[in-house]
Amino acid sequence: MRILHLTGICVLALPVWAGEYAVLANGSRMHADRHETDGAIVRLYSDGGYMQIPASSVDRFEREEMTTPPPAPPVVQAQAPAAEDIVATPAELAAFAARKYALPESFVRSVMKAESAFRADALSPKGAIGLMQLMPGTARDLGVDPKNPRQNAEGGAQYLHDLLAKYENEPDQVLLALAAYNAGPAAVEKYHGVPPYPETRQYILRVVRNWKNGEQAQTAR
Repeated sequence: MRILHLTGICVLALPVWAGEYAVLANGSRMHADRHETDGAIVRLYSDGGYMQIPASSVDRFEREEMTTPPPAPPVVQAQAPAAEDIVATPAELAAFAARKYALPESFVRSVMKAESAFRADALSPKGAIGLMQLMPGTARDLGVDPKNPRQNAEGGAQYLHDLLAKYENEPDQVLLALAAYNAGPAAVEKYHGVPPYPETRQYILRVVRNWKNGEQAQTAR
């Protein structure tokens, strides 16, 4: 799928010891066979699967002593999602969701800013919920809980990805995807392009402006 200024993601894989503990910033410990670091994400591998947590939530890793039995896996698995949600900021949520759906981080962040001003508790008069302002029906179709910030961000990124794929062969792919995100695909189909709604047109301008400014700021670093 093509998208303006699409940037690649470099993956840095660092496998370590066969047994270890991830010591989180809040003091809790999580057992893993090994871990890999992928940018701002750490994957903890155990029992043939893995869980993902933000790298910023990990204080350090400690090698497992061979005489120390590992903690019960069910307890560790049950605690992992809560730790992930606690440490995630709006910027981390946008970055996480963007990587998952192969979108530019600045693009997802710009949509999130235009939709809710990065507020997880935002609720529109029409009933749109959270950071990416998902409508309940859209969230249900995507299989996410819109009141869960992580799922909300990932659902919004997935919806953007699907809309960009829908208009992939159109010259105004990004503009049409943003118009459909704001006003719905039916409105885009009705007007055979960006609908003449002032709210939708202002929304597209805000997203594109924020996206451009975000890319310029990243380039200047």
